[in-house]
Amino acid sequence: MKAYEVMLILDPSLDEEVVTTTLDKAKGVITNGSGIIDAEDPWGKRKLAYEIDKRTEGDYYVYQFHAPVETIAELDRVLHITDPVVRYMIVRRDDLN
Repeated sequence: MKAYEVMLILDPSLDEEVVTTTLDKAKGVITNGSGIIDAEDPWGKRKLAYEIDKRTEGDYYVYQFHAPVETIAELDRVLHITDPVVRYMIVRRDDLN
């Protein structure tokens, strides 16, 4: 398994229940696909570098994990169709293979 990092930017106007459900959904895709979450890092609300869909702030979450390639494809698919996710980025980390 290779090391990855995913950064999620969620809509800051969401209530806590929707945020928890969305984050659990992302973590579930990783763990159900034989992945292991190494670290969770909630960054909180931050100003976006540019406006996205008339939003100027986002709620940031970063997860570091190990997973097979198939799990990354599924995570990408699920995050792409999840409405509360404003933006996301999955990056392979070469430092912890």
